[in-house]
Amino acid sequence: MDYPKSVPSVGLVDGRFVDENLVAGTPGSLIPAVWGNSVTEELLGVVKAAGMTPAEGVNDQLLTAFKKLLSLASPMASRVTEVSASKALLVDELGLVLISANASDTTITLPAVNGLAGVRDVIVRRTDNSANRLVVQAAGNDRIRFHTHLSASGYPFLVLVGAGDWWHLRSDGSGNWWPVGRFDATPLGRIVFESSTTLNPGGYGALNGREFLRAEWPWLWDHAVQSGMLRAEASRAGGWSSGDGIKTFRGPEVRGEFIRVLDEQRNIDTGRVAGSWQNGTNITGDNGYAPAIHGIGDISTIGVDPTTFGGLVYYTTAAVAEPLSSGFWGMTRPRNVAYPGRLKLI
Repeated sequence: MDYPKSVPSVGLVDGRFVDENLVAGTPGSLIPAVWGNSVTEELLGVVKAAGMTPAEGVNDQLLTAFKKLLSLASPMASRVTEVSASKALLVDELGLVLISANASDTTITLPAVNGLAGVRDVIVRRTDNSANRLVVQAAGNDRIRFHTHLSASGYPFLVLVGAGDWWHLRSDGSGNWWPVGRFDATPLGRIVFESSTTLNPGGYGALNGREFLRAEWPWLWDHAVQSGMLRAEASRAGGWSSGDGIKTFRGPEVRGEFIRVLDEQRNIDTGRVAGSWQNGTNITGDNGYAPAIHGIGDISTIGVDPTTFGGLVYYTTAAVAEPLSSGFWGMTRPRNVAYPGRLKLI
């Protein structure tokens, strides 16, 4: 594309356009048809390359085409947007979006995927550490395609839990946002132990049998339904419960419990159901002696050496004497450390 130097035309000086000069009596430039058609084809080429159909009555097609083509080269805009209240994000606000829900529960709605010019990225990051709920919502019938192993179409929203929690999402032009990355990709529903009583960011909650609303945690409810550990509220033990059977459900309650690996057909701990409780058991020691003594006070009264039994040493005190008829006779509890348990919620 160039000035029409190759087309001799009235009013062109070295191929460049000039105005009419009444004093000198020289005419203004006339646009040659071949050059006008060439310029038009150059511009239409940009519009067509963006997958758009040229329309005579639309005056912003070139700009829209440029935006779309640029997004194909780099879907992430070099923009930082700060948000401190519920709002619908504009297309031009995509990029790194820093969100504070410190004032109240907050919902951020993403732009409609089909209204975007091409593929676009957004990183939504939480900046506050309050207990307020922070929701990132897809527009209309759009979906966010996370945890598709539970729901093939994904979910209409996600939540950001804790300061520093973030998700990197990419639109596909067909009604979906796809996760490209996130702060913590630990699998949903996993139990972990922490060396801090403070909840870490990334989607964790206390392992305390909390009650959830199914509408607010649909992916976690799907996980519970498909876990093989869902029971009625009255018999939930350490598994999931169906809550009120309509609107709620409950997470596992594991506080103060020891964790044992499920037998799963090994036939050592037979008859166990995942998430079930088991009372302590009197077990004869592996050395062939009688069950180990636990909680005995002055064991010399039963004719046993007061410091050793079965090759093991016991520390005793008359203040905690326990009769042989006790249901805890022979049970032992090893020295242990208590760490806070956490549950991955999203």
